[in-house]
Amino acid sequence: MQDIITKEITVKAPKERVYQAITDPKQITKWFPDEIEGMLEVGQQSIVTFNGYGKSSLLVIDANPFDYFAYRWIPGGSSIIDDLTTVQTTLVEFHLTEQNGRTKVVLTESGFATLPADVAAKSFSDNSGGWDQMMSRLEKMLSQD
Repeated sequence: MQDIITKEITVKAPKERVYQAITDPKQITKWFPDEIEGMLEVGQQSIVTFNGYGKSSLLVIDANPFDYFAYRWIPGGSSIIDDLTTVQTTLVEFHLTEQNGRTKVVLTESGFATLPADVAAKSFSDNSGGWDQMMSRLEKMLSQD
C-alpha cells in the first residue's frame, strides 16, 4: 500500500499570498472545498463540503505562517467526526518556499497505510487524482491575482 501522495506547483505569487489562499476560509473555497464551517487555526476542527462528494471534518494541527500549514482528516468525504483524534486519519501538509517572486508549494498527504484496508487503496487513488485537480485550481487562482 502506497502511503504518501506528493504534489508540487510553482506560482508567480509571494508566499504570504499563497499561505492566505491555503488558510483563509474565504480564499480556500475558491479552489478547494465548496464550503467550510469553522476556522483554519491550530487546534480547531472544521467541516469542509465538497459538492457531489460529501462533507469531512478536518483538524488543523500546525501552522507556521508563511512557510507551513498542516491538518488531519479522513479522506473520502461523508466523514463528519466529532473528535478526529480518536480515529485513523491522514496528514495533509503544505510547505511553501519563495525564490525570485515565485513560490513553490509542496503538498503531501500521508498515512494511507494506517487507514482501514477497505478504504485505504480507494482513498489513495481518489485523493491522488483529487490533489492534481485542486493544485491546478490553486495555481490558476493565484495566476489570476
